[in-house]
Amino acid sequence: MSMKVLHRYGVACAATGLALALAWPAMAYSGQELEKNAKVSIIEARAIALKAHAGKITDEELEREGGGSGLRYSFDIKAGGVTQEVGVDAVTGRVLENAKEGKNPD
Repeated sequence: MSMKVLHRYGVACAATGLALALAWPAMAYSGQELEKNAKVSIIEARAIALKAHAGKITDEELEREGGGSGLRYSFDIKAGGVTQEVGVDAVTGRVLENAKEGKNPD
């Protein structure tokens, strides 16, 4: 292969990798089929959760669970070696849970 072809291939691979990295937040999450019942988007819920507990979201899901409207986004947020579970009501946007994740995470 010529250097020109190798360069184009490298640029294409880099562009694809960058696009996938930027698309991560837009990818599917557990419970996405329940989204039609939510009034708060996953993007809004992420912002609310990160305001309640700063860190890096390592897991997220939309689930039916008691309390609030019964539909909540659940986020695992890691900061400093500790994982916090933050629950955000998918209808009202209210923080329903903000506690250190227990020994048996779901």
